[in-house]
Amino acid sequence: MPAPTLGGRGEDLAVAYLTDAGLTVLDRNWRCREGELDVVARERDTLVFCEVKTRRGTGYGVPVEAVTHAKQRRIRLLAQRWLAAHDEHAPEVRFDVVGVLVGRDGPAQVTHLRAAF
Repeated sequence: MPAPTLGGRGEDLAVAYLTDAGLTVLDRNWRCREGELDVVARERDTLVFCEVKTRRGTGYGVPVEAVTHAKQRRIRLLAQRWLAAHDEHAPEVRFDVVGVLVGRDGPAQVTHLRAAF
């Protein structure tokens, strides 16, 4: 499976998981000059900025381990840009990571780390 297709499938699975968990997705693949936010959602009074990492295997670690400190800083910057561009307000903001492990056989495994950073 090519990387863009794998990533897109992972994001679709992550969004389904988040929606089933009661979050409302506000935006997907939002882009600005500095980069892209995978998923922006709302859970009651909290805005959730969610990074999605999808992998076929664990040879390089589990998917959620791919969110480095540099990536975390970039997501925080992108969240500021998103907030400035949208009329969406909430008393709390949270940063989550969803890891999707897509094997060749069987269902994908989804790991949701709430308040990951």
